[in-house]
Amino acid sequence: MKYAAVGPIAIHLPERVETNAQLKAAYPNWDMDTIFEKTGIAARHIAAPDECASDLAVKACQKLFAENDIDPKSIDFVLLCTQTPDYPLPTTACLVQDRLGLRTNIGALDFNLGCSGFVYGLSLADGLIRGGSIKRVLLITAETYSKYIHEGDRSLRTIFGDAAAATLVEAASEPSLTAFQFGTDGTGADTLLVTRGGNRPASDCIKPRHRQRWESALYMDGPSLINFTVSAVPQLVDDILQAANLKEPAIDLYLFHQATRKMLDQLRERLNIPAERMPMAMEQCGNTVSSTLPILIDSLRRSGKLNRQMRNMLIGFGVGWSWAGCVWQDRWRKDAT
Repeated sequence: MKYAAVGPIAIHLPERVETNAQLKAAYPNWDMDTIFEKTGIAARHIAAPDECASDLAVKACQKLFAENDIDPKSIDFVLLCTQTPDYPLPTTACLVQDRLGLRTNIGALDFNLGCSGFVYGLSLADGLIRGGSIKRVLLITAETYSKYIHEGDRSLRTIFGDAAAATLVEAASEPSLTAFQFGTDGTGADTLLVTRGGNRPASDCIKPRHRQRWESALYMDGPSLINFTVSAVPQLVDDILQAANLKEPAIDLYLFHQATRKMLDQLRERLNIPAERMPMAMEQCGNTVSSTLPILIDSLRRSGKLNRQMRNMLIGFGVGWSWAGCVWQDRWRKDAT
């Protein structure tokens, strides 16, 4: 039996950086000190007008290959998570396959899951590898939420940043991803949505749960999302511990989707987890949707805060509503590649 292991990760952030100071200069009435206190975000990277998810994805993958001496021809499957595809069709993963020069006898697909997407992607990769015919999966997360946000939207513009992450998930002889658990509640669809670009007539689209205060194509009901999260995630944590036959002290780090500092603080208090066991990595890049977890993992690896003995919990949650989690041990080491 082969198991999936999370290998090297490469992050690509767009060149343009938008800081809180710049927003304050453009909008003097925005209380950026209070906004930073709530969000924990001081800057975001913003894609150029002609820069799309595939562009960020390709650059992240090229960086992954170059920094880790990975032969692109060794990739057996591409999984690409995005809620901001280049086109309704063709699949963005197919565009990336061509631009990276990957083999044509591989699989490639998109999946649309936002903030829970990285954990879902790990589960999909795990299943492909356990099936026996796939050895190397290229898991990509790429988002350009900024394209959905109006420039005057104080609520969303101060939170979301654009990014892509490329993660090599490959076959290993021992499991490092266990106890996957999932959750779905479509009644929350009206709390975070974009209705343009689909085929449903505007007159019949899902309506925002409350009044839409801003002109952005993206609508978010922050309070409802927080209520959902602090209700669903503690139960998810319990379910993962039960599935893994572990007690809470066995978990070293809780690696949660980097939504906002306020949301994570409320979860931490609800779960009674000390701050040092729930690290954050969003201050300089914002909420990058499906890319927050790989960005966090990359940050922890670079700072030497992960080792092979640690048991960590990966948790994603958000749009859908959708949530997912698992237990993860980091068995990859750069000097071993």
